[in-house]
Amino acid sequence: MTIAYILIKSDLGAEQKVIEELQKLPQVIRIDRTFGDYDLVVKVEAEHVEKIREVISWEVKKIEKIRGTLTLLKKE
Repeated sequence: MTIAYILIKSDLGAEQKVIEELQKLPQVIRIDRTFGDYDLVVKVEAEHVEKIREVISWEVKKIEKIRGTLTLLKKE
């Protein structure tokens, strides 16, 4: 199993809407709100790195109100 953490910047006041969209993705395990440069930290889990790449590129980054992301892959 591969785990990644996605740091997300969203439009001002749009955090709840982004959270609701992220919760629809089966690979999303946990979502935390944060203060600072990023608004959310999302834990994602999939069988392979390729699946995580697909989820981020084709699903997460296409959510309206997301301004930017930074992905950290967990090292085993």
